[in-house]
Amino acid sequence: MNHIQGKTELATFAGGCFWCMVTPFEELPGIKGIVSGYTGGHTENPTYEQVCAGGTGHYEAVQITFDPDVFPYRKLLELFWQQIDPTDAGGQFHDRGQSYQTAIFYHNEAQREAAEASKQELASSGRFDKPIVTEILPAKPFYPAEDYHQDYHKKNPMHYKRYRKGSGREDFIETHWSKPVIDQQTLKSKLTPIQYEVTQNSATERPFTGEYWDHEEEGIYVDIVSGEPLFSSTDKYDAGCGWPSFTRPLRDYSIKEKLDTSHFMVRTEVRSRGANSHLGHVFDDGPGPNGLRYCINSAALRFVPKEDLEKEGYGEYLALFE
Repeated sequence: MNHIQGKTELATFAGGCFWCMVTPFEELPGIKGIVSGYTGGHTENPTYEQVCAGGTGHYEAVQITFDPDVFPYRKLLELFWQQIDPTDAGGQFHDRGQSYQTAIFYHNEAQREAAEASKQELASSGRFDKPIVTEILPAKPFYPAEDYHQDYHKKNPMHYKRYRKGSGREDFIETHWSKPVIDQQTLKSKLTPIQYEVTQNSATERPFTGEYWDHEEEGIYVDIVSGEPLFSSTDKYDAGCGWPSFTRPLRDYSIKEKLDTSHFMVRTEVRSRGANSHLGHVFDDGPGPNGLRYCINSAALRFVPKEDLEKEGYGEYLALFE
């Protein structure tokens, strides 16, 4: 990995197969690099075959170089927990064995304290009905994995998607994390009727009626249900369709795509990963480098102005407007 200038720290997480632990952290502000590798063992420079065979004591892990002033460690911890089954002591999903066990490897005392606090918070949340067994361990030498493992999701995207789904990880995350954390009655009282119908029942607001179709202020658009950051005004444009249109999401991982065959059409629906809110559809007639147009319902979004990002907990996105 190239030398990285500026204030940076390391964060090291073991979450099962390291192929699946890169995408949740990439494209985030303040993330400078992500390397897949092996740590926690006693053999120097182990190979993938040695680690999988057992006996080296290593975990498959990712090591993240990040700027804590932009993206704090506590937010990395929140993302980490949302990728794993923290109650599984024997591996992760279909991958069994010590090398696939979960762990947080702390690099300093502040990280250890933050990790312990986040683990306790998760245990007290009631989200899981079994004990949280993910270990919190001091960092040990980290050995980068072979080149073909680095950015595997980019080199072999179809196999990566099949593996992520086939291993059971995607379904687990869908069941335990991709849903509102409040009940439907509370959600109904929180949202307007159109916001509820769009996000929960996949309705579509009428064109040119939503709050943001011609909105031009600088800032980001977040999920109306969960507050998850989804889109930026820097990627917004007037597509002439009467709905807010974007050339891309803030990061690909925040958006889920599903085949939509309703209304006698074949379209690609987009939903938020965190709350599983229906957002709209994506089409291949956009002006950006990827040729995509994310056509989104205003009712699925809440706008956070640039000047309020820090105050509302989205300070890492200020860099978009500098």
